[in-house]
Amino acid sequence: MRRVLVKSAGGYDRLQIVTEADPVAGPEEELIEVQAIGVNYADCIVRMGLYESAKTYVGWPITPGFEVAGTTADGRRVLALTRFGGYASHVVVPKHQVFPLPRGFSMAQAAAFPVVNLTAYYALFELSNLRPGGGSGGQRPPAKTLLVHSAAGGVGTALVTMGKLAGCRVVGVVGSSHKVPHVRDLGADHVIDKSQEDLWRAAEKAAPGGYDVVLDANGVETLGQSFRHLAPTGRLVVYGFATMIPRGRGKPSWPKLAADWVRTPRFDPLTMTNENKSVMAFNLSYLFERKELMTEAMEALFAWTDAGKLLPPAVTTFPFSEVARAHHTIEEGKTVGKLVLVV
Repeated sequence: MRRVLVKSAGGYDRLQIVTEADPVAGPEEELIEVQAIGVNYADCIVRMGLYESAKTYVGWPITPGFEVAGTTADGRRVLALTRFGGYASHVVVPKHQVFPLPRGFSMAQAAAFPVVNLTAYYALFELSNLRPGGGSGGQRPPAKTLLVHSAAGGVGTALVTMGKLAGCRVVGVVGSSHKVPHVRDLGADHVIDKSQEDLWRAAEKAAPGGYDVVLDANGVETLGQSFRHLAPTGRLVVYGFATMIPRGRGKPSWPKLAADWVRTPRFDPLTMTNENKSVMAFNLSYLFERKELMTEAMEALFAWTDAGKLLPPAVTTFPFSEVARAHHTIEEGKTVGKLVLVV
């Protein structure tokens, strides 16, 4: 097999493709011949040596990658979740992390599907306590208002889509004008283009009473204001810190990381109690042991794909050999949808 091996932290030159013997599946595992691999921003953080769970579960050397699509030894077309190790032509995965390819999905679309949608599902329906369909018992509660940062990216796209499925009013934020039509097409009620207008002035105008949920993977750039713009009983859900890494540089700036760490808000529980606001955070890679949660979420996601409510993601593909270019592209922050490596 071929796989990407990162022997130590660094830039794009650390992404080395090596050839090794094919892995062998053990009991309760599946061997998958991989055809497509989802690329996530987290993979870049792994390469830079800044992803804590990568150190916890693997260490160095490491093969990045959380999601793949391909064919099992008995010929089934599947997608699978991998806690690292996905950047390879063959992977061995626990059986409970393997799922049939959704109907109508290409391999590339399937490889781009699980991570962003599981992230969005957990953020909205576990932490934010939304309800699929907007309510139960024939009664719909008042629509909640969501603010979705980076709304044109992989997770952002899923958040906007599922927010609308839950009957919410969704305000999406993008950083470039060319991303606005994409987010509008997803069903967002309002799109803020922060390259053309003041983000927080526009956010206040779109929701004068504040937001019930703000979903933020930016980090220090927006966290403080995201909390301030919550409505009473609102929830800030944090799932990343993208702005701490310089765009398209390939390596972290240690002075910037240090400065941003100092500037990162420390949320005071007394203030949260008095203002009736909450802050929650998570990292999907620590949830793999929650088999029941993964199964429940994937079943819900597949029900939406079967019903045509959750469409195949927009993807941009790269040859497996151009993994460094894929990393550079996603780090620049100019993409719409997901990036996929084709083996």
